[in-house]
Amino acid sequence: MPIYLYKHPETEEVIEIIQGMNDEHIYVDEKGVEWKRVFLGSQLNTESSIDHWNSNDFVEKTRGMKGSYGDMLDRSAELSEKRAKDHGGVDPLRKKYFEDYSKKRGGAKHIKDPSRKKPGGGIVDINFD
Repeated sequence: MPIYLYKHPETEEVIEIIQGMNDEHIYVDEKGVEWKRVFLGSQLNTESSIDHWNSNDFVEKTRGMKGSYGDMLDRSAELSEKRAKDHGGVDPLRKKYFEDYSKKRGGAKHIKDPSRKKPGGGIVDINFD
């Protein structure tokens, strides 16, 4: 159940009261004094403030993140898009990853590498006509 804050109208004392979301949000103490409800600003999610150039920042802020592996991949893709916007449409970290991948595998290209030959341009040509 959520916690709501109430402030005494005279003493300015603030207390926390546990109430249901659908309850009437009024608090009257044992002396019959009705306390005023304190409204707070919304709580912001700090996960959105990951520095898209700092891999350590990504690791630290996603370490305790709830969600699936796919959620983390989606977050990583968002950061890649931000880096690409900063560099004229090409993410330099992604480009370097594809280059290193190709070097380690004797020139073979990663399946998601944009410089890879398109289907139909290789040894085998597939035609569905």
